[in-house]
Amino acid sequence: MLVGTALMAAALTACGGGSGSGSSGSGPGGAEMKKKPDMAISVNLTGDQAKPGEPVKVSLAEGKLSQVKVSDGKGGELPGKISDDGRTWTSERNASPGTDYKVEAHNTDSQSASAQFKTVAADKVNKVTINPGKGSTVGIAQPISIVFDNPVKDKAEVEKHLLVTTSNNTEGSWGWFKDYTGNDRVDWRPKDYWKSGTDVKVEMNLNGVDSGQGGGMFVKDYNTEFKIGKDRRLQVDLNTHRMTVTEDGQAVRTIPVSAGTPGGKKASWSGKMVLMTKEGTIRMDSQTVGLGDSYDKMVDYSMRVTWSGMYIHAAPWNTGSFGRANTSSGCVGMSDSDAKELFAEAQVGDLVEVTGEGSKGKAEIGNGYGEWNLPWDEWKAKSALNGTPRNG
Repeated sequence: MLVGTALMAAALTACGGGSGSGSSGSGPGGAEMKKKPDMAISVNLTGDQAKPGEPVKVSLAEGKLSQVKVSDGKGGELPGKISDDGRTWTSERNASPGTDYKVEAHNTDSQSASAQFKTVAADKVNKVTINPGKGSTVGIAQPISIVFDNPVKDKAEVEKHLLVTTSNNTEGSWGWFKDYTGNDRVDWRPKDYWKSGTDVKVEMNLNGVDSGQGGGMFVKDYNTEFKIGKDRRLQVDLNTHRMTVTEDGQAVRTIPVSAGTPGGKKASWSGKMVLMTKEGTIRMDSQTVGLGDSYDKMVDYSMRVTWSGMYIHAAPWNTGSFGRANTSSGCVGMSDSDAKELFAEAQVGDLVEVTGEGSKGKAEIGNGYGEWNLPWDEWKAKSALNGTPRNG
């Protein structure tokens, strides 16, 4: 019986391959046991010249993944999901340009593996200008507006990474067009005007997104959040030469005004617009808006309505026309006292609506915020995602 045991031990030792086979520990009778091999993973991005702008994919040859972590050198992580069969993990975000990444993977057998790679820097970087600014309070007509430094050819891909969240599930849609500068621009407007008190959060998860040929890649995320203030509307009637100011649906003030001279370049724009900025005392030079040497003066309580130079402001030199005639060079003028009170009350984002005869029509969408002049279905059609709202 002792002889049989010895033979069995010898056989087990022979099968184990000896210490040179990577064995660890001894089994019964002193037999060497085989060490369980480490798990093996493959990563679609490798080396120090990996291509950015695509998701990271981690694959497992055998077994099932239990956890995968892909982190950069700054403490950030790429979120991702394991496939139903447990064999692959894919990041929900693209790898960013010029970034070192570390991959740490674990399987259901408590084994682990790691890998590293570095993406090349972007040849060209795209950036954005965002409005409204973070922490601001704006009026009920203010859209979310993003203007891009470089062209955006792949608008659908960029739009997929833009998310609007509101405190009351406001319905809205993105729409693409050209800004007054000629740059690509995408705005988000609600189906109807905002409700006062709405909290809005905008997440632009653009890091690692390619804007397409000639536009470059984004190398950071952007975000903003703001609140909707009082429902204030400035309604200018070109026929009666008066502005009616309403707050929460009630008329609170009627102001005698003089708008643009009917006919030609000095007429006012009409339609639905938005109070863009409150600039205060500024120099207005007619040569900058193509009106020759008509005027060059300092103007108080100036509030911009279009990029092309239509303002609401004090115009004491035109007192005789207030409430009687439209004789300005395109702006809506009023007395110093009326302008001062309105300037103090008004907020960026208030609706400005001009009706009546003698205007030069509606301004282009990008000449300020002209999207409210479009029916809802027409606005939704400007989305690169076929009008599918991205809001919550």
